[in-house]
Amino acid sequence: MFEQWRRRRAVKRIDPGDGSPLKRFRWWQLLGRSLFHLDLEDQGRRPVRYTVDVRQWKTDDNGYVKVHLFRDGRQHAVARAPAVFPVEGGAIEVAVSQFGLKRCHLVTDDGAEHQLVPDPRSAEGRRARFERRRPGLSRLVGAVSTVALLVGVALLLQQIAVPVLRIPPIAERIGPVDPLVVLPLWLNIALAVAAAAASTERALRLRYHWLLDAAGN
Repeated sequence: MFEQWRRRRAVKRIDPGDGSPLKRFRWWQLLGRSLFHLDLEDQGRRPVRYTVDVRQWKTDDNGYVKVHLFRDGRQHAVARAPAVFPVEGGAIEVAVSQFGLKRCHLVTDDGAEHQLVPDPRSAEGRRARFERRRPGLSRLVGAVSTVALLVGVALLLQQIAVPVLRIPPIAERIGPVDPLVVLPLWLNIALAVAAAAASTERALRLRYHWLLDAAGN
């Protein structure tokens, strides 16, 4: 019920596109633009290509990221993220985080989900190519990203827990509480940078976990 309401609400936010052509992906847009493609057939069994174009660093007046949907190279629709675009046989769902996309999938009418294909020139496309060519090294990089975020979550939980446990009524019951780990400033900064890099790496693979990646945001 809630999911249906959420999708209906997202569909209402769609504005028609202006028919402008899809701009070519440029190398300097690697960390600020996501481009994904989906090939379908229309009702006449003719091929049609949808392209999702998201500029993460370009927001509207209210601070929302805009998602642009192109059909055969022409702007078809625009909506703020999270966006849902009805297409043949289902809907394209797009959601963003502070470090990129966390979702860009076709959800078919029968409930199946398929991730759209990243443009080979985009950062997501380059990451996908690296995964195909070096699967073992790719898994290692993914594991390092997860560990970096786990460390960040642990430190965040400590920062939250210690002040709470020092509240007088609680401290009187359990005694004085000190942080388990005290890090120098330079290491705190290094871990913060590592967590941001890990969240970016996971976003390139459209991996998102509410605890891990939200803590890294």
